Amino acid sequence: MRKYILTTILFLLITSCKGQNKLKNENRESEVKLSESKIDSTIITGAERYTVYLPILKNKKIGIVTNQTGGIHKKGRIIVINGGEAEEADQNISIVDLLLNQKINITKIFAPEHGFRGTEDAGEHVIDGKDVKTNLPIISLYGNNKKPKPEQLDGIDVMIFDLQDVGVRFYTYISSLHYIMEACAENNIQLLVFDRPNPNGSIVDGPILEKEYNSFVGMHPIPLLYGMTIGEYARMINGEHWLKNGIQCNLKVIHCLNYKREMIYCLPVKPSPNLPNDQAINLYASLCLFEGTNVSVGRGTEKQFQIYGSPFLAKSNFSFTPIPNFGAKEPVFKNKLCYGEDLTTIQKVNKLELKWLIKAYNSTSDKSKFFNDFFTKLAGTKKLQQQIEAEVSENDIRKSWKKDLEEFMIMRMKYLIYE
Repeated sequence: MRKYILTTILFLLITSCKGQNKLKNENRESEVKLSESKIDSTIITGAERYTVYLPILKNKKIGIVTNQTGGIHKKGRIIVINGGEAEEADQNISIVDLLLNQKINITKIFAPEHGFRGTEDAGEHVIDGKDVKTNLPIISLYGNNKKPKPEQLDGIDVMIFDLQDVGVRFYTYISSLHYIMEACAENNIQLLVFDRPNPNGSIVDGPILEKEYNSFVGMHPIPLLYGMTIGEYARMINGEHWLKNGIQCNLKVIHCLNYKREMIYCLPVKPSPNLPNDQAINLYASLCLFEGTNVSVGRGTEKQFQIYGSPFLAKSNFSFTPIPNFGAKEPVFKNKLCYGEDLTTIQKVNKLELKWLIKAYNSTSDKSKFFNDFFTKLAGTKKLQQQIEAEVSENDIRKSWKKDLEEFMIMRMKYLIYE
């Protein structure tokens, strides 16, 4: 009896909230019914705003770019099940399953780097296939097929993009976004971007990418940390005419509710295998520059992007030995003792930190072998390596970015959705 009373109260709370629209469907008794009601001030992602996008998708053929981060991953929200009962529960449902529950006609899944389930190593070839749960075809957007071909888009009316970004230029989900927008523009397909907060959303810092160093780890003239959500970034790609021949994508951003840029946002799901927690995501921009050097960032340990070290650095109190593990089948310096620094407990950084890179360069046993060709692609400029090799101070390096960052901030303002 008590359970029935609580259920009834919760149901009345949901149905009385303003702005709620009942989803009409002939099979509504057998479907999952989803409520967008706000019973607290938590952030509501684009994927949760069902009443906004479901009418757009009805009776259309849908393609979707997503992985394990898409959908709903949240505790303590209200979900309405089978036309009446209300319960408070953890939600963990992929965007594919969510839409299929609503009888949306998904025809294809497009998977970015790390694959649809997010299990592939960084840079590992992701193959096409079928999702074992839904039997839907999966098309890889990594390797030689970064941009969908016309035949792969045949019959699709609307494309959905639902991926969790981390706000760093060389994190390749925004490169996949570029190619999806371009393919949709060329094939007259509407694109819906389900927006999500940027865990590094208030930070704008680092060198601007120079066009001669354009690559899949950096496609646009933006700083290393650009302080925008993926929905805002899609607006900027369109507005700045960065797509081939300046074409425009028919873009609609399903924006978040209750989100402000300065909010702390903890990701409920790992965005990729080697970003296991908030600390790694916060340090990612600063430590990933080491991927262009002979220094490990902890791949092959349980502290990926929270430590750094190398057999060539001076011996210290902290050391680790990388071994193959989930997300790193062949880690740098496999089975070799590395000396370096543990950053797992430091305070959250609010800028691109160069001090660890400079410290490692100054203590390596052979400076001529410290940098490799990948460093310039990651940095987006030759200047940063040259400055470090010339022993330019960190303060002076940062001053060299100032003018470009100010110009970017002015340009960025046009595309911001959130305060």
